[in-house]
Amino acid sequence: MSPPAGDVRVFGIRHHGPGSARSVRRALDEFVPDAVLIEGPADADPLVALTASDTMEPPVALLAYATGEPRTAAFWPFAVFSPEWQALSWAAGRGVDVRFCDLPAANTLAADRAESQSEDPLAALAAAAGYDDTERWWDAVIESGSGTDSFDAITDAMSALRDTVQLDEPTRRREAYMRQTLRKVIKGGALRIAVVCGAWHAPALAGPLGPATADARILKGIPKIKTSLTWVPWTHSRLSTASGYGAGITSPGWYHHLFTAPDRTITRWLTKVARVLRDEDLPVSSAHVIESVRLADTLAALRARPLAGLSEVTEATRAVMCDGDDVLLDLITRRLVVGEALGAVPDDTPTVPLDADLRARAKTLRLKQQATEKTIDLDLRRDNDVARSRLLHRLQILGVDWGTPADSDVRGTGTFRETWSLTWQPELAVSIIEASLWGTTVEAAATAKVREEAAGGDVSLARLTGLLEQALLSDLRDALAELLRALETAATLDHDVMHLMDALPALTRTLRYGDVRGTDVSSLTRVTDSLLVRICAGLPSAMSGLDDDSALDLRRAVDDVHAAVMLRDDDRASARWLGTLTGLVDRSDVNGLVIGRMVRLLRDAGTVSETEAATRLSRALSVGAEPAAKAGWVDGFLGGGGLLLVHDRQLLRLLDGWVSGLREQDFVDALPLLRRTFGSFETGERRAIGQSVEGDSTADAPAEVDARRGTVAIRTVADILGVTS
Repeated sequence: MSPPAGDVRVFGIRHHGPGSARSVRRALDEFVPDAVLIEGPADADPLVALTASDTMEPPVALLAYATGEPRTAAFWPFAVFSPEWQALSWAAGRGVDVRFCDLPAANTLAADRAESQSEDPLAALAAAAGYDDTERWWDAVIESGSGTDSFDAITDAMSALRDTVQLDEPTRRREAYMRQTLRKVIKGGALRIAVVCGAWHAPALAGPLGPATADARILKGIPKIKTSLTWVPWTHSRLSTASGYGAGITSPGWYHHLFTAPDRTITRWLTKVARVLRDEDLPVSSAHVIESVRLADTLAALRARPLAGLSEVTEATRAVMCDGDDVLLDLITRRLVVGEALGAVPDDTPTVPLDADLRARAKTLRLKQQATEKTIDLDLRRDNDVARSRLLHRLQILGVDWGTPADSDVRGTGTFRETWSLTWQPELAVSIIEASLWGTTVEAAATAKVREEAAGGDVSLARLTGLLEQALLSDLRDALAELLRALETAATLDHDVMHLMDALPALTRTLRYGDVRGTDVSSLTRVTDSLLVRICAGLPSAMSGLDDDSALDLRRAVDDVHAAVMLRDDDRASARWLGTLTGLVDRSDVNGLVIGRMVRLLRDAGTVSETEAATRLSRALSVGAEPAAKAGWVDGFLGGGGLLLVHDRQLLRLLDGWVSGLREQDFVDALPLLRRTFGSFETGERRAIGQSVEGDSTADAPAEVDARRGTVAIRTVADILGVTS
């Protein structure tokens, strides 16, 4: 006899629970529904068919965002061990009607998205069972088993809990919409209906639904906005509680293992642990695995648990494989317990044109999106690596931080090398949608954004030079002309020398390295020369009346400009800059921090000899200035590196003599600057300086003379030489 229309089974689950997922799968096999409702945004129903694709690989997430305002967005993640995903897969594989039944994203995003419950409703059940950790209780009751008879018991327990609390408005609206959806499916003639929802909502859908008019009143007038939805790849780490995800779990990697390895679960897990530790060159043998399995099983037996859980496995791992080392245990937690698996979505998934262009270019350039950090070294003499570099720089302009510049492990100072650290985070999907407002391709969008920012009335000179450098690195040729015009205008109107000094280094780097990428940078020479002329003309007046903080800023700017001029390696530019510094180092009205730095730069450039530099240091330490001012001159001259003192004993003796001669209070006044100076030195440099000072002290000490032993030695030498004494 056929069941009546509307035979409903409600499966209250825990989101992302492998035990719930297995139970749901078996319950669906037994019940064989002809309609399946799943907790999730109802306006995502057009995307359900994509779950049947062979190229859809969880973890994935439904992304909903306000059309035209991508920052207003929400995610609904699914892993392979999520009960909702298993219900979707079950229905898709059998051609069963499946749909989402929760409040549409159009309403959710329009409303104030407060949490439905401020407290975990399962905490009371866990406490009643003697557990201080809700997740451990759920793991013991549900996740470690696979029976289908637990759903009714969970629904009854949730019903009892709900009687003790006042449901908030968001929860009442969501459950009203779920009941309305269920009524539509029943009215449509479905005979068997399975509802898969969070355990907290199960009592609201089980049993008689009540009058529809009451739910219609609850839903009347709720706000709504226009939204767009799609599937995006997700990661296990973003399913974890630590990521801030409201329905997160502490151990997604462990749960994935529980679901995919139902037999010999503990043995297989600890084998994975051993493999991770071996990859770190640690001596972990099969005996370690066997002993860890035994210990985990023994702990489970002592605690009257049917199977060893994550806590028992973790304790066994710490004791046997990690020798009590929590650092190694943290490695296991990050690599396995949480994990970094990245899902994939089909190529025909709805997306913005910019995302489609990025995928196509990444595929062409063999750049794979992955959640684990990967470092790549680019050789800019190769066409493919140049194209990779340009793509990553363009994405940085758009705020899509897939790659960040990194230090290379490969030794070399050539201008043709570039190193990037790549990590794909799920949130970048939103960044791409936001960036799509600028254009339909990566190049067009980056060009439009640079143009827009350069046209801003309040953009600084330094920011313009930074934009120009980014545009050249990204090969945004259509934006260069506008950037150069804006830069020339800003440089002409800006009379602040510090602004000019901040702008010069980026331009010089562009001149120096632009030809490596095959970019024409000749038009920048005139702008760069003009900036340098104005800096040299304005620097003398900018040095007057500086306090200590302003002197620090100017020293940094002088360092940056000097490095830029030396990097450019242009004779006329170098002569102009070094001539300016030479004309300033004799001034007595300037903070010693700046003058000391200028003398050091001239010495390193060969304009001032080592002897003259030592003379200037001696003069600076002997004039009648306060000790703190003298220490500032020393900080300017020596700050940033101690090799000069290691190799130049004359300078070291001058400095040592000055410090040794300071009175107690003078030494206290000068000490902060001296500590800052010497604190910037490498450990080996400080050690070498100390040894040199100690050696000089020993050499200067008067030697003790033993006349008797000396007489004996002289007589012996005379006898050997045949000299008559």
